[in-house]
Amino acid sequence: MTTNELVAIIDRYNDAWDRQDLDAIAAHHAADIVFHNYTAGERVTGADAVINHIAAIFDHWPDLRFRSRRRYTGENFVVSEWTATATDLEGRRLEWDGIDVFPFRGLLIARKDVYSSAKTARILTG
Repeated sequence: MTTNELVAIIDRYNDAWDRQDLDAIAAHHAADIVFHNYTAGERVTGADAVINHIAAIFDHWPDLRFRSRRRYTGENFVVSEWTATATDLEGRRLEWDGIDVFPFRGLLIARKDVYSSAKTARILTG
């Protein structure tokens, strides 16, 4: 797979996250995908469990959005740097930085490993 193909897949995947489109997100996952958010201490395995986990994230953060900062690619992987914004339960607008590591199997995402500064999010308003 070429670098351009990998970047195009991640661009579509990130767009699906910003639209909170669970079907479009799921279409990018391998059946045995692992979603491991190291910062939150969450690890979920399997396509159904992962999409249910992502749905719960969207329920908790209905206005969650991501701004891509940089991407690094190699043979069958992408590392994506991003900044997230969302409103917490107290009404404060928050921002935090992170990276996702995406190993691929063919055209599908085999893992999504998340590392972020969410525990020390910046308060923008509120």
